[in-house]
Amino acid sequence: MNSNPMYMEYVDDADPEPAPRRGWRILGWVCIGMSAIMVVGSLTAYGLYRKAFGNISHEDVNAQLGPDRPQKLNKALNILLLGSDTRSGANARYGRRMTNEPPRSDTIILLHLSPGGGQAMGISFPRDLMVRMPSCKGQDGRVWPAESRAQINSAFTKGGAACVIKTIESLSNIRIDHFMQVDFNGFKAITNAVGGVPVCLPKAVNDPKSKLRLSAGRHTIKGETALAYVRVRHGLGDGSDLDRIKRQQKFMGALADKALSAGVLSNPKKLLDLMNAVTKSLTTDDELKPQVMMDIAREMQGMSSGKLRFVTVPSGPDPLDPNRVALSPAAQPFFAAVRNDRTMPEKPKAGSQPIPPSQVRVRVFNGSGIDGQASRVADDLESQGFQVTVGGNAPSLTSATRVLYGAGADQHAKTLAGLIPSKPQPAARNGGTPGIVDLVIGRDWTNLKSAGGGIPKQQGEIRANDDICKET
Repeated sequence: MNSNPMYMEYVDDADPEPAPRRGWRILGWVCIGMSAIMVVGSLTAYGLYRKAFGNISHEDVNAQLGPDRPQKLNKALNILLLGSDTRSGANARYGRRMTNEPPRSDTIILLHLSPGGGQAMGISFPRDLMVRMPSCKGQDGRVWPAESRAQINSAFTKGGAACVIKTIESLSNIRIDHFMQVDFNGFKAITNAVGGVPVCLPKAVNDPKSKLRLSAGRHTIKGETALAYVRVRHGLGDGSDLDRIKRQQKFMGALADKALSAGVLSNPKKLLDLMNAVTKSLTTDDELKPQVMMDIAREMQGMSSGKLRFVTVPSGPDPLDPNRVALSPAAQPFFAAVRNDRTMPEKPKAGSQPIPPSQVRVRVFNGSGIDGQASRVADDLESQGFQVTVGGNAPSLTSATRVLYGAGADQHAKTLAGLIPSKPQPAARNGGTPGIVDLVIGRDWTNLKSAGGGIPKQQGEIRANDDICKET
């Protein structure tokens, strides 16, 4: 379809008590890491691991979606990741009293891969988000009427993955391309295959419902322990779903970072174990075939975990119900940035070897006279991958933005100057710090051109290579 989603499963309370619908769910975020791992690994492993690809289940959602879809504006790829709380089959152990209840999707994530594969962003939609839901057709042919106000996680119950796609597309106008699904047991196998995932607990936890028992500090967890960690809600944090989303984002980032940087993808046995763990529990749309995964892999070659970002869709308390969430005014500009992300990773000009932003250390000084300007520019620079500190106010106001450099940073200064629309000529700074580029913001400052990401830094975003103990 050129628009399909991925759904995976998480967990509510595992009996013996009746399991409330809002209980503990497993991390749907794992599918973001798994999608990156699958497509990157498939490039070199398709021939050797052909059998593993045969384990994947497929679902056709085209007939449910129909022709009235958002227009695709660029070559970015958008994959919808869903978590289903089904208790069928082996998953019944995580809530047997819910075996006959229709499933919901309480983990909804849009994975956006920038054109050319230079960066990726996972966008989480809270399960309690109140939205306008379009008319949906279920797999049984039943047509569900549109609703002016509904909780987003009920879309999956009514019309499965196709209804979630229609709902997300209708509120964001972003074309969705593919989907996947991983269940509880697949999640445990994945964490085992990568040798465990590092986590950091701010305090000790002993939660009888999720059965999570860990001391404060750093741990590497896998299997049932990892499952308990992503299920727990009230044992850690403030007990809110948004707090748990942040913890899940960190976990998924650490998982992707482990797979991408710890030799998993370059070790044939580890990769085979990982792919078997993924594919045995994976469902995708009909069009996400191994060859398509290989094509995506070619686009993503060279993407580091530092280019993998995680955010929650801009939202706040629902004015009609404080226990629910509604999109904030910042949501539509954010969706527009995702829709219009046309920026390809920059290619070096012939005969040149430009310094990448990740190797450029910048100090930002405010010479514009506008309060907070240095901090805002620093955030923009950081979102482009620069190493940034805020130097405070410049000694005096200046009309023109300047780029100054210390010893050995002349080429680094060129990288920064190339992203400034006014095209300042870098100059050596007397007494400048060796290896450091100083950016003095002038009154002519407008914005920063993109170095390849296309989507500005979002409040509270997490990167896969962040310190797992970093406060967010």
